[in-house]
Amino acid sequence: MTAIANTTEQLPAVMADKTLAGAGQYLTFVLGGELYALGILNIKEIIEFGNVTEVPMMPAFVRGVINLRGSVVPVVDLMARFGKDATQIAKRTGIVIVETTDKSDDKQQDIGIIVDAVNEVIDIGHQDIEPPPSFGTGIRPDFISGMAKRNDRFIILLNVDKVLSVDEMAELSKTASENRKLLGLEHNGE
Repeated sequence: MTAIANTTEQLPAVMADKTLAGAGQYLTFVLGGELYALGILNIKEIIEFGNVTEVPMMPAFVRGVINLRGSVVPVVDLMARFGKDATQIAKRTGIVIVETTDKSDDKQQDIGIIVDAVNEVIDIGHQDIEPPPSFGTGIRPDFISGMAKRNDRFIILLNVDKVLSVDEMAELSKTASENRKLLGLEHNGE
């Protein structure tokens, strides 16, 4: 019986790569009135919102780029990435710099995400993590790796590999560019 219990306790760790978030420390932040979190191992730093340079021909959720100590870092508006209205910039709006890995070539890529406000770093245990719901959150289910219960509230644990997939965002950018070209061709042909 003990062997079964130990195997069951180990299941969430095995599933963490695929569906369920693992226990650990998470950075919590507010976005559109909801509380979200990312594992701190992906977080490089948090900076004030400002000096974002728009880049033409990008998908709507890419707000532009910033100069981070000499490096060009794309900035993604998570609200727009979730298919909602763009984030309204306010006094507490910040940019969280997240390190991602491009699956096609294993290169590290820093990406900034716009958040309404950064809250705190918290510890979340396995017992506090529920599987993501299949509907009703208002964002793609594959963007969510779990729901954490804390102080009678749920925190949406984001799957950074899906939300900030460099490959998917590059494909969306390519599609947006092709659509603009098609529209331009149609317009020029008249």
